[in-house]
Amino acid sequence: MASQRDVKNRIGSVKNIQKITRAMEMVAAARLRRAEQRIAALRPYADALRRMTRQAALDAGAEAARLPLLNERETTSGVGLLLVTGDRGLAGGFNSQVIRAGMRAGTEMGDQGLQTVWYATGRRGVSSLTFRGRELSGAYTGFTDKPAYADAREIAAALIEAYTTGAVDRVEIIYNAYVSPLTQEVTRETLLPLSRATIAGEEDRDTDEAAGAPGAASASGSRPGAASGREAGSPKALVEYEPDAEEILRRLVPDYVETSIYRALVESAAGFFGAQMTAMRNASENAGEIITDLTLEMNRARQAEITQEIMEVVAGAEGLS
Repeated sequence: MASQRDVKNRIGSVKNIQKITRAMEMVAAARLRRAEQRIAALRPYADALRRMTRQAALDAGAEAARLPLLNERETTSGVGLLLVTGDRGLAGGFNSQVIRAGMRAGTEMGDQGLQTVWYATGRRGVSSLTFRGRELSGAYTGFTDKPAYADAREIAAALIEAYTTGAVDRVEIIYNAYVSPLTQEVTRETLLPLSRATIAGEEDRDTDEAAGAPGAASASGSRPGAASGREAGSPKALVEYEPDAEEILRRLVPDYVETSIYRALVESAAGFFGAQMTAMRNASENAGEIITDLTLEMNRARQAEITQEIMEVVAGAEGLS
């Protein structure tokens, strides 16, 4: 059995760690509130931009096919995969679940004969992919706690350039979508080409299914088909474009990609603080349980020492009698 002094030193060490975890929990909670405010402000704008881009793509019709970011390649040989992680740890499985999802996606693409071009944000993702022998075409660190729109613009520029130059034929992003402080949902989305991205997602498919088979077939194909599905379905509000839908779409598409990446960065930041707050709370509670067990052990050690001293006194008194 450990001595009373040893157990007392261990209790002191655990109490010091508990103070640190409680402080980190409070800091994460404060940062989480600010991150939630940023999400609440960003989500309506991102959704409105998505609807506007979809509407412009539908109204542009065949002219939209001339835009490089709207063209879906006939064959896919390379896929750009962007993993959004944090710069720091101590957040449970927050970073590791994104990395595992990315590795599974890379394995699936390899089984399909596709080449994966890796991109990562956050030191955790960069270091993990490098450790696993993956060559990174883009590594972005130092801003994951409070991402700025300029960071998303830099990442989007690299991904758009890779797509337009033919280095990749599809771009996907994997990140932790913020649901609640206790829940972060690993999300995998297609950014490029936009004909397969969220811009042509569930809302379009529901409309096309209601309109009939032609629109449903065009939900993942050409935009003219989607426009015909729109005409056959429920009426839409009349939109006038100046100068024209194609020019508006040419300006909206890069903004849509940038905003999608920025939203992923902001949601990942909020998810990180929620995961860290939860992890630090659990660590503090576990430290309290350890302190309780060590206190009980220390009391037993003290009782054993007292009992030993009493036995020595009794033995000495019997020796003198």
